[in-house]
Order: sequence, then C-alpha cells, then structure tokens
Amino acid sequence: MTQLDELVGKTVGDLAAAWSASLVALGDKLGLWKALASEGRPIGPAQLAAATGVRERYLVPWLCGVAAAGYVDYADGLFTLNEAQATVFADDTSPVFLTGLAQILHSVHRDLPKIEKAYRSDDGLPWGGHDADLFTGTERFFRPGYAANLVESWLPALVGVTSKLEAGAKVADVGCGHGTSTLVLAEAYPASTFAGFDSHGASIERATQLAKRAGVDDRVRFETAPADAFAGGPFDLICLFDCLHDMGDPVAALAQCRRRLEVDGTVLLVEPYAGDRIEDNLNPVGQLFYAASATICVPNAVSQHGPGEPLGAQAGPHRLIEVAHRAGFTGARVATSTPFNLILELTP
Repeated sequence: MTQLDELVGKTVGDLAAAWSASLVALGDKLGLWKALASEGRPIGPAQLAAATGVRERYLVPWLCGVAAAGYVDYADGLFTLNEAQATVFADDTSPVFLTGLAQILHSVHRDLPKIEKAYRSDDGLPWGGHDADLFTGTERFFRPGYAANLVESWLPALVGVTSKLEAGAKVADVGCGHGTSTLVLAEAYPASTFAGFDSHGASIERATQLAKRAGVDDRVRFETAPADAFAGGPFDLICLFDCLHDMGDPVAALAQCRRRLEVDGTVLLVEPYAGDRIEDNLNPVGQLFYAASATICVPNAVSQHGPGEPLGAQAGPHRLIEVAHRAGFTGARVATSTPFNLILELTP
C-alpha cells in the first residue's frame, strides 16, 4: 500500500467517525441510547420506534450507521446495546460517558462560519458566542470525570487540602461554567463553603439553578466575574478546572488567584493532559485537544485580547508551571495525572 493509499484510508475513517458523532448526538437528543439501554435485549427498528415515538424509517439507517461504527451490536436483523456500549452512550453518570463530547462536536459544526470569520480577524470568538450545545455538552462531558476523580484521587494528591475541606474551608471555583465541579465539591464536603465565578452570565444562571436543585445553595453561591477580577476570600482552596488555557491572560488570572488566597492556601489547577513537546502530543488524545484548541479555546482567548499568546489545550506541564511562577507562585508541581488531565498544585 502506498503512502497515498494509507492517507486516503485514514482520512475516510476519520471523516466517517466524525459523521458518526452526529449520529451519537442525534441518538442522544431523540432518547434512542437510553431506550436501547432500557430494553437490554436485541430489538429491531419497529420496537425502537414504538419505544421512542421516532419514525421507523429513520431508525433503519441510524441503527445501521451506529452498528457500522461499532456503537451497537448487530445480528440476525436485531440490534443490541451491550453493557460497555451503554456505559459510554447511555449512562450519564459513568466516568466514560462520551455523548456530551459528541454534543460539543455537534456545536462546533454549527459554529464553523463563526470560527472561519474569527480566523480572518483579530476579534476571536468568545465562549458566549458559541452554539448552546457547547455549554450543555461541556457540562455533561466533564461532570462524570470530576465525580469519579476529584474527591477520590485529585484532592488527596494535594498536601493538607482534604483535612481543611473536611473541617470547613472557603473554596473558590474560577471559570466554573455550569458549576459541575463546584457541586461535586460541595456535596463531598458539607462543612465547607463554595463560590463559583465565570464570565459567562448564562452559565452562572444555570449553575445557580443546579445548586438549588442539589439542595446546597445555602453554602454555594455563583457570581458573574472574569478570572482576573473575581472578589471574595481569602480562600483556602482555589480551583481552575480545564479553563486556564481558554483565558486571554492566564498570568493575570493566576495572579488574581494568588491575591485571593490564604497565606497557607492552595490552587488546584486541572488542565488537559499534554507533554511539553508537540511530538509528545501527536496521538489520539492530542488530536482531540488540538482540535478543541483550534475551534474553541484559542478563539475564546483571542477574543479577550490578552497580552501574550494563548496557551491552548496542549500547553504541557513546563509551560503551565512557568505561567504559575510568573503569577507569583513559588510552589508549582504536577501532583497527579490521568490519560486526559494534568493536576497541578500551586502554593504561595
């Protein structure tokens, strides 16, 4: 096989996978994944149509498409969502639930004209300028990972933080979005109080609603504020989850965290996993995060007209630690990691 043949084959596979992501998102919106999971047995298009109210004629190519992708099993005219597939596509509490990621990709496809315009100007594309599926998709994609890792492994990797939270600490969640991470913390540490900050007003409204729904709004508050100008404190713990790389001036954001921190406080900085060299990131995880950088993260950072180059979602530990030092932190280290995240501890 020639180099050209290999490239064509790979590209066809990649584009087929990207198109299949639209089927994943469509199945989510129509309730097809949960219906298949509820059945728990092989069914045909007619049975799925009866369970969901979706026309059978459309379900035939949808089912065949997700079967071709390996997302459902097929045999003898019937389709089955096996246990592993249900964990990925139907169970939104699973740490490997990926339907939210398909929703994010769907939003990017809708926003391509805006992204193209941003590439040809100095204006960028702010977070709030994106399709609404980006916001809910981000909430759904990150929530299971935070729920699985934050309390169990990330916080214990920081020196002395869990004992403070158990006793009662003041915590800030900067760039909190819909407050998913804030609520995971609040539910785990009832003696502590929490403040979430985000520059996107609609996200703060959603976070406030979710806090009330979870019954923790007596000790959780959310406020619209940029990362470099939030108020309150001093805080024992300040968290930034998967957001520093989206900011126009990450040094200023961390410097504000330094100012709002207790003298013996800690910053938990969670960023996408990356190595320090481009060569380290030429893999599927890097492919995913570079694509996110190109379409979401860097355009948002550019829209804020910061003084330096945007970090992007593949900054790597060396660059992140350098930014922390420039912001005034003397202690900065990688505390732990997952295949998708770097977890850094910053101290004054």
